[in-house]
Amino acid sequence: MTGLLEVVVRHAADAERADAGGADRLTLLVGSEEDPRSPEPALVGQVRRATSRPLRVILRLREGYGTDGGELARLQGLTTAYRQVGADGLVLGFLNAHTEVDVGVVGALVGEGDFGWTFSRAVDACISVDRAWRELRRLPGLDAVLTAGSPRGVTEGLDDLVARAQQDPFARSVIMAGGGLLPEHVPWLARAGVRAFQVGAAVRPLGSTKAYVDADLVRTWRRLVDDAMRHAPEPA
Repeated sequence: MTGLLEVVVRHAADAERADAGGADRLTLLVGSEEDPRSPEPALVGQVRRATSRPLRVILRLREGYGTDGGELARLQGLTTAYRQVGADGLVLGFLNAHTEVDVGVVGALVGEGDFGWTFSRAVDACISVDRAWRELRRLPGLDAVLTAGSPRGVTEGLDDLVARAQQDPFARSVIMAGGGLLPEHVPWLARAGVRAFQVGAAVRPLGSTKAYVDADLVRTWRRLVDDAMRHAPEPA
């Protein structure tokens, strides 16, 4: 078994270093990991030219997980532009006024699901996480759900993540653990069947967003994930 290691990047220099460290996939954003925003298509093109690794791009224009009809048109335009400059997929997550998955908006953006995509940590903000997971399994093309198990991060949500992965085969197949992920979380998650992990600040010196991704830190996480996979039980 192999695990997927995804690294959050902000520009081409980050992408080159994540690639050198052994990342499997990159997610590109601007702003903070807690409040990520969509980059300009030109930046996506720069990152695409810097690496051959699969590249997903954040689709989000405002704080929070809501949107409206006018903004939806802009998001659809960005989706088209990102595909044209070489992105391999999207990271998005929108909720309605009841803090439930906004199936209509998400469906309008992912279409038939012919473009790989990740549902963002919006899932951790849903009023009913169980209902959210039932909605997610109906969405076409979804192959990853970025989740910490709690809005407060993996340290708070670890038990819930482990339980969901153990009890729900669909969730187990798509969970990508991220959001304050620490090295000590990985073996527990791997034993529960989680196979994908995202890191951002953890692979930057001192966790600073002003520092470039460090290839040696990525290698450390690469070895950690690989070792956890070797010791994890085969999925049922």
